[in-house]
This record gives sequence, C-alpha cells and structure tokens, in this order.
Amino acid sequence: MIVITIAVALIVAGTFFFVTATLGLLRFPDFYTRMHAAGKGDTLGALLSLAGLALYNLNNGFSVEAILISMKILIIALFIFIANPTATHAITKAGLVCSVKPWEKKESSK
Repeated sequence: MIVITIAVALIVAGTFFFVTATLGLLRFPDFYTRMHAAGKGDTLGALLSLAGLALYNLNNGFSVEAILISMKILIIALFIFIANPTATHAITKAGLVCSVKPWEKKESSK
C-alpha cells in the first residue's frame, strides 16, 4: 500500500511540473524564458512520472518480467534526462544564432 502511495505521489508531482511548464510556455514573455520553462519543467515532470510508473510496476510482484519492465522505464527516463536538456540547449542556441532578441522591460514614465 505504501508503494502505491509513493508511486501516485511521484506521478502527481510529475503532472504538476508538466502543468507548470505548460503555463510557463504560455505566460513567459520571450523565447528564452519559455525555453527555460520547457526544458526544466518537462525534464523533471517526465523523470518523476516515469519513476512513479516504474515503482508502480514493481508493486505487481518482483517477477523477472516486472523488474525488466521497470528497468526499461528507468532507461527511458535516463534517455529523457540526457536528451531533453540537450535539445532545449540546441534550440536556444539556434535562436541566439538567428538573432532572436530577449525581452526587455519597458521603463514606465512617471
């Protein structure tokens, strides 16, 4: 029972970070801050969700199949941990090369 609770907590936390990353994409003012929100939030959300799924899968029993499936899920999480920040960096670097200007706050006249 405690394993299911931890798995559900990890999946809910991952979903929370996915939602906040989506809000960051919609609300942040420029390309660079949006890419930051996407890179950080999606990576953490995927890692937490996949860790919860691997733990939930182990709850069904410690058979060889369950262990192998959980290991495959964790290998996918490792791939996302490496690939997602790398892709975000490459896209941001492309924006910098294409002279995408960062957002600047306008001074209000008083």
